Amino acid sequence: MALHEEFRQFEIEVGQIVEEMRAFTKEGEIATYIPELRRADAGALACALYTKNGTCVSFGDKDRVFTLQSVSKVVALALAVMDSGEAQVFDKVGMEPTGGPFYSITRLELTRHSKPLNPMINAGALTVTSMIGGRTETEKVERLLRFIRELTGNDTVTYDSAVAESELETADHNRALGFLLKGEGVIGSDIEPLLDVYTKQCALSMRCCDLARIGFIFGHEGRSPKTGEQIVPVPVARMVKTFMVTCGMYNESGELAIKAGIPAKSGVSGAILGSVPDGMGIGIYSPALNEKGNSRAGVELLKRLSRHFSLSIF
Repeated sequence: MALHEEFRQFEIEVGQIVEEMRAFTKEGEIATYIPELRRADAGALACALYTKNGTCVSFGDKDRVFTLQSVSKVVALALAVMDSGEAQVFDKVGMEPTGGPFYSITRLELTRHSKPLNPMINAGALTVTSMIGGRTETEKVERLLRFIRELTGNDTVTYDSAVAESELETADHNRALGFLLKGEGVIGSDIEPLLDVYTKQCALSMRCCDLARIGFIFGHEGRSPKTGEQIVPVPVARMVKTFMVTCGMYNESGELAIKAGIPAKSGVSGAILGSVPDGMGIGIYSPALNEKGNSRAGVELLKRLSRHFSLSIF
């Protein structure tokens, strides 16, 4: 079979799988604690795969624009380590999975010196964001935007100001985490400016192809798919993928590692980033969530793609 015919068959198979998974959207619920997220279409499902030939193929509701929410934590982690160094970041944040909810204060209080267990829970993510380069919140946001545009190859990527404002207005839980961390000396910066940066970080918005390209870069040791340029240092790209496996899918991380075996990170917007080492980058969006806070259809789609194309890293 000619190469273009093989690729066309690949597209047909993925398209069929995506449409089969759409039924799972009926089993999930939209996140409502951030008012702007309530506007999402619960039945939406989009998927993009960034392949080794530098092509992004997308399926379903592929033109939907969505915010990253907690998917942004992997981007912020890479950037903070690049800006502040691994030693400084992990002096303040641990590397261990947690069985508690991502928003937990109790788990933080029970940890020695209130050091967050990992960068994928909110306490750890706030700490990580505080270590992104920049003297002011404006400089930190600009640093984030430059980095995310480099990762996506899309200079139009920005944050959704309405979502960011909505998050900031309802950020009392994260505000409490921030003040606790500041009181323990984990965070040194002022909390309100930090929350402004963090909510804009979570409100970074894009389409599935943009997300899939990020997954491809992390999966290919941090290199640009077009030029081979080292956008993210190799050790940082490997570290990010490891955290995605161990902590990226909230309390569903272990199960997904077994059933899909793909490094992945989810957000309550319904976004999922997948990164197959030396393979495809995956971007998924479907806002109806399961009880763990992950996209219901997105999780099933990731499992199905892994089984069908043998994508598991294990």
